[in-house]
Amino acid sequence: MTPTHFTISSAFLLGMMGLAFHRTHLLSALLCLEAMMLALFIALSLWSLQLDATGCSTVPMLMLAFSACEASAGLALLVATARTHGTDHMQALNLLQC
Repeated sequence: MTPTHFTISSAFLLGMMGLAFHRTHLLSALLCLEAMMLALFIALSLWSLQLDATGCSTVPMLMLAFSACEASAGLALLVATARTHGTDHMQALNLLQC
């Protein structure tokens, strides 16, 4: 395993571990998701550069566009929950109390 692949894999795994273990605030969960998407974007970009294929070069940009949409939807949910519940703690969010 090259140092580049190790760095990308460890960044993705750290984002996943942060999402799994530090679920106190919604903002920290969103940041962990963005770290995972950034690691995937870098991995796909390096993969398309190593292949030298022009058809594969659009895949990282498409994933980056979906990541931006995911981030905007997450921030909209963060603002909506902060307005209705007064906090972004994950324990305050209960689907049964709608």
